[in-house]
Amino acid sequence: MPITRRDAIRLGLHLGLPLALGTLASMRVPGSARGAASSREPPAPRSGRATACILLFMHGGASQLDTFDPKPGRPTAGGITAIPTAIPGVRVSEHLPGIARRLDRVALVRSLTAREGNHDRARHLMHTGQPPQGGAQHPAFGAWVADALPSASLPGYVVIGAPGQGPGLLGASRAPFVVPDPLRPVRNLEPTRAVAHERRSDRAALWRALQADFQHAHPSSSAGDHRAVVEQALHMMESSATEAFELSREPASMRERYGDSRFGQGCLMARRLVQAGVPFVEVGLRGWDTHEDNYDRVRRLCGPLDTALSALLDDLGASGLLDQTLVAWMGDFGRTPRINARGGRDHYPAVSNALLAGGGIEGGQVIGATDEDGHAIVEHPVTVPDLMCTMATALGMDPTKTRMSGSGRPISMVDGGSVIDGLL
Repeated sequence: MPITRRDAIRLGLHLGLPLALGTLASMRVPGSARGAASSREPPAPRSGRATACILLFMHGGASQLDTFDPKPGRPTAGGITAIPTAIPGVRVSEHLPGIARRLDRVALVRSLTAREGNHDRARHLMHTGQPPQGGAQHPAFGAWVADALPSASLPGYVVIGAPGQGPGLLGASRAPFVVPDPLRPVRNLEPTRAVAHERRSDRAALWRALQADFQHAHPSSSAGDHRAVVEQALHMMESSATEAFELSREPASMRERYGDSRFGQGCLMARRLVQAGVPFVEVGLRGWDTHEDNYDRVRRLCGPLDTALSALLDDLGASGLLDQTLVAWMGDFGRTPRINARGGRDHYPAVSNALLAGGGIEGGQVIGATDEDGHAIVEHPVTVPDLMCTMATALGMDPTKTRMSGSGRPISMVDGGSVIDGLL
C-alpha cells in the first residue's frame, strides 16, 4: 500500500500521531527494497540559471495544427485562422491572441517527435524522458527536480489538477503533492485545534523513538522513506509557508487576470508556490483528446490556456521571477493532420509542439519546422530526451546522472538526448 505526503498529514491530524505514524512504519513504499541502501545523495553544485520550473501539461494531447503550427489554406488546416505574433513572420492559431502578443518571450518548438501513441505510455515518456520499461523505476522529471533542489518548508513537487507521475526510485519523499482542485481550499494543511501544540510535539517525539527502534530492527530504505515523508508532513503542518496554497490572499484583480477556470487559478497557485520556494509545479489542463468535434473543443480549451499562460508570463516578468523560473508547455503527443469522419484528430506522436520560456531560455525563436500540411518534420527534429536535457540543464542539473535502484540497476535521468542548440 503506497504512502503519500497527504496520507501522512491526514493520519497525523485525525488518528492521533503515535498510532498513525506507527501504522506508517508497516507500509511499504513503492520502488524500494528491504535491505537496500538509500539512493539519496547530496545536491550537486548548480550551474543553470533557473531555480524552479512550472510545467503546463495538456492532458490528451493538444493539436499542434490548431494551436502553434497552423497551416492556413491547406486541407489539413480545418478552418483555423492564423494570426501574426510578436515574432515577425510567425503565426499561431486565432484562439491564442494573448500568447501571440507575448511570443517574443517564448521559444516555440514545432518539431517535437516521439513514438508513443498510447496515452499512458506517452505520459510516462513526457514526464520522465524515458520510454516505459517493465520493472524500471523511472522518476518523474518533477521528482528529479525536487531531489536536486529541495524545498525547505513545502513539498518539492506539486501537481495541480492532475495526478502527476510517481517518484520511482527516488522514494516517497519525492512523490507529488496533489491539489485536485485549486478552486477549493487544500485540506489538512493545518493541525487540528483539538490537539494542543505541546501534545503534538510529545506525540512526534514518541513516534520518532518508535521509528528509530523499528529502523534498527528492520533496516531498509522503506523505513527511511516513511520517516522522511512524515517528517516533511510534520514540518509542513507547522509552517506558515502553506499560505502559498491560499488563493484568497491574492487581490481580486490578480485572480481575474488568470481567469476563473481551474487551470487559470492553478497557474496562479503555481506562481505563488514558486515564489514560496517550491522548485517544481505542474498544472494540468484536461480534455485535449479531440477524436471528435476537434475545432469547437480546441476553441474552448484555448480560452483558459491563452488567458492563464499570458497572465503567468506577465506576472512572473513583473515580479522578476521569470528569469529564474522555467515555464514549459507540452502534452501527451500531437494530433493527426488528417481530419477523421467525426470532425476530430487522432493520436499523432510523430509531430507535436512544446513551449519554453524564462529560466535562461532565449525567447523569440522557433525551433524546427514541418511540411506544408504538417505531416512530417522537415527541419531540426527534437526528441523528448532532447527537451528534457534542455530543461534539466536550464535548472543546473546533470541529465546524464544515474541513480541505483533497489535492485542494483542504474537508472538515468533521461534516456540519451542533448541540449537543443540555441535555446540556452
